[in-house]
Parts: sequence; C-alpha cells; structure tokens
Amino acid sequence: MPKIDVIIPALDEERALPRVLEEIPGDLVRRVIVADNGSRDRTAEVARAGGAEVVSEPNRGYGAACLAALAHLAANPPDVVVFLDGDHSDHPAEMNRLVEPLLYGDADLVIGSRTLGRRERGSLTPQQLVGNAVACGVLRGVYGARYTDLGPFRAITWSALRALEMRDRNFGWTVEMQIKAAQLGLRHLEVPVAYRRRIGESKVSGTVKGTVLASGKILWTLARYARPAS
Repeated sequence: MPKIDVIIPALDEERALPRVLEEIPGDLVRRVIVADNGSRDRTAEVARAGGAEVVSEPNRGYGAACLAALAHLAANPPDVVVFLDGDHSDHPAEMNRLVEPLLYGDADLVIGSRTLGRRERGSLTPQQLVGNAVACGVLRGVYGARYTDLGPFRAITWSALRALEMRDRNFGWTVEMQIKAAQLGLRHLEVPVAYRRRIGESKVSGTVKGTVLASGKILWTLARYARPAS
C-alpha cells in the first residue's frame, strides 16, 4: 500500500479541526500532521484527540507551518503528501481524486481547483477570485503552466516535493510550488473539488490587511522566480 500522509497547517482552528479530521478517509491515509502555527486556543489538544500528530511552529506563516510538518515527516517519509486547510472549507472525502493520478503515475502534482468545482455561495471572496485569475494568468503567460486556481487542497509525490526545495514561509507557498513545478517540467493536473464556507474567519481574506499582504506576496513570488537565476 502506498504511504499517504496529510499536512494541515492550523491557526486557532479548534472549532473546525475535529470535523476536518473526522472526514479524512482513514483507509487511505497513514498519518495526519497538524502544524500548529502559534494557536491561542485548543487547536493542538483537539488535533491530538482526533488522532493527529502535532508539530509546533510558533513563527507565524502558512509556509512556515508546512515546512515544519515536512521536517517532521522526513525521518519516515511518505510516497504522497496531501495538503489541506484546517477550517473545514475543503472536502477531505474528495482526497482520492487528488491522489489517484499520482498513484497511477499520471502526474507528480495535483491541484484541487475550486474554480472548476462546485462552490458554496460566499466561500470564495471577490478578491480571492480576482487574485486567482491574475496569478494564474501570469503562470500561463510567463511559465506556460495552465492553472485555474492556487487552491490549498493539493497532493504531490514526496520525490517531486523534495525536488522543488520549497522555501517560502508565508503567503507565497502555493504559488511557489506551482511555479517551481513548471520550471522543473513536473507533470501537473487539476481536478475539480467542492468548496464550502469556512468555519471561523479567514486569516487572509477575512481582513483588508491580510488580503493586501497575501496579494502582494503572491505577485512578488511570481516576479522573483521569473528573473533569471544569478
């Protein structure tokens, strides 16, 4: 059986996390790692109660949490890593759709596209939709990579993930992965996924400051990797 591990970056998700963990298909997944990104609530406690392993990364940042979880996995790495959010906006039950192309050797990276899938009304804000469209347009124009979304629900082989040498510690994590995959010629696919309104407020799109910072970092990341390596 292939070894499939799940990484969930989490910040103050004690309300949503139990439901997320309950929906993860246990017959498919070996381990679930919750990267607690400095939560002030009972996120770590409810994660352990739900059967997850908890990694603490007090330095805030989505990418920082993901990197801490990957370091935790390195001693006993999986064949496939699945990333999903801890706010119950993703549908973990659809995980098999992301993983299958990897297991059959048809792709190295699979993105769950919210724009192609069925979205609950209000689950994506107008600024998220515009930001996605702009970023995906740049990815296509500069890198020749056809994407419709920078969605957090994604799966990638461990070997491909190591080759990407991920670095970003905050909002640029998802777009960095897609840029580097295009640059290295990795095989990527998108599959439609359902998306629902999150439990609690978004740490990014829920505030003007978060939206501006995230948008700026995504555009900076796109520009950074477009420049020739020195």
